[in-house]
Amino acid sequence: MNREEKYGWLLVSPYVGFFLLISAFPIIFSFILVFMRWNMLSPMKFIGLQNFVTLFQDPLFWKALSNTLLFLAIHIPLQIVLALIISALLNNPSLFGKSFFRGAFFLPVVISGVVVTILWKQLYSTETGLLNNLLLSMGFGKVPWLTSPKIAMPAIAIMATWKNLGLYVVILLAGLQNIPRSLYEAASIDGANKITQFFRITLPMVNPTLIMVIILSTIGGFSLFIEPYIMTGGGPLNSTLSANLYIYQQAFSFYKMGYAATLGFTMAGIIFAVVALQRKFFEREI
Repeated sequence: MNREEKYGWLLVSPYVGFFLLISAFPIIFSFILVFMRWNMLSPMKFIGLQNFVTLFQDPLFWKALSNTLLFLAIHIPLQIVLALIISALLNNPSLFGKSFFRGAFFLPVVISGVVVTILWKQLYSTETGLLNNLLLSMGFGKVPWLTSPKIAMPAIAIMATWKNLGLYVVILLAGLQNIPRSLYEAASIDGANKITQFFRITLPMVNPTLIMVIILSTIGGFSLFIEPYIMTGGGPLNSTLSANLYIYQQAFSFYKMGYAATLGFTMAGIIFAVVALQRKFFEREI
């Protein structure tokens, strides 16, 4: 090894050490835990594939997974449609106060998720919440936003959409600004209206950005934790128990570290499969 190579290894050694300590070691240790029973107090015990057997026979895990998929089914289409519409409006060169509106939409993204969740929990309050007070003032009845098993998860999906919408608006806006204005001018001369231009020019040209937004939104949706943890604790009747919240409970409420690691790797595999299918479908269809 010559002198330049030694200096090179010396310069990258802090990053290598950081990677090994923060990323590689936890992943390897978690993989070992998959085959162990460990409660952090007693010694580890090798149990082979028993954690996977327990997982497939665990109805609560499948309930948590179905809740997460329900959240994604509401959250992703709502977020993508709203982000597309808002970014298209903000891309209008004649819009007054563009900078203000762009900053206003992005503001919830930089606010702490815990703060936003506590705020929305107060808004959703059945007795004193602003939303129910507005409904009462318009002659409607109160809505049990967070206490009804049928309404709680859609309510959380709406809140999460509001929180994250600004990020995807900014990403899509960057993609829209790369579309040459000359295409729209030529389409207008040919008689294409705004709707035709949107489906014939905007969507095809923003396709790569849109795929990235869908993938990021899916990964973020599978990471659902703060909202149900603070708002409902997974209730009522486990209707808002997300997969991440269930993993947290198994690890830090019941101290089943091996089973929690198994759940974590299983969810990672599910996320990878869903994202791969999304890419294959949207790259073909859009």
